[in-house]
Amino acid sequence: MNNIAIQGIEGSYHAIAARKLCGGDDAGIVCCRSFQDVAAAVNDNPETLGLMAIENTIAGSLLKNYELIRKNQFIVCGEYKLRISHCLAALPGTEIIDLKEIDSHPMAFLQCERFLEQLFASQPDAVRIVEKDDTASSARWISENRLKGHAAICSQDAAKIYGLNVLQSAIETDKHNFTRFVLLHHRETSAPEGLGLNGGRNKASLVFSLPHSVGSLSQVLAILSFYEMNLTKIESFPVVGAEWEYFFYVDLTFKNYARYEKAVAAARPLTDELTVLGEYTANE
Repeated sequence: MNNIAIQGIEGSYHAIAARKLCGGDDAGIVCCRSFQDVAAAVNDNPETLGLMAIENTIAGSLLKNYELIRKNQFIVCGEYKLRISHCLAALPGTEIIDLKEIDSHPMAFLQCERFLEQLFASQPDAVRIVEKDDTASSARWISENRLKGHAAICSQDAAKIYGLNVLQSAIETDKHNFTRFVLLHHRETSAPEGLGLNGGRNKASLVFSLPHSVGSLSQVLAILSFYEMNLTKIESFPVVGAEWEYFFYVDLTFKNYARYEKAVAAARPLTDELTVLGEYTANE
């Protein structure tokens, strides 16, 4: 089993997704502080896979991670869509009424706004919010320092791992809160067997840049439509150093691989540059 580099620690949503995608407890997790460190881990040891969050149904896309994938020429070989469910967790013996501080990642606070508004309404000026690097590391910090009056917004896995009691579960505002993760391998290695292609290749991620001319994007999209490619995502990212020029990141699904190949071949001459980031099985 390959090691998998993730941003975060055990109990983080990256760790949960890595284990679900790659064989449960058998997955060797390499914990990294940042997504840049994940990229470095994959480059330093090409046998190590990388797992990166790429979009969330509430917060949108993590375009900087798309850029990390493109710049490092990593290959996307799989994806996993994880249902994100947050809980409020604190040291044993702590009650919600005792709380003076809640610690978590800024995105977790955003995803739990309704719960926090209700909490503040019942305890005005009593609880402060402190942003941390990660949900799971917030739980570990409270546990290791025995911080009474503190709670973390984190996964139930993190609460269990770091010995915290769950004060309230499922505190996220939107119960259809999903994060999509992509599995990556180094360009000089092949995709790991048994991962990412279990259902056959029916999804691809592409990036392309276009000539600065009228209708250039619509021409590419028309080609994809003609070949019956189902465009599931399109995002633009500025080309650094080139005013008003962009990279376009596209995800598409297809039923016929041969038609997909023809679509890419037909679209390529219309672009300045087109790169297939990966072909894999869609996680529906």
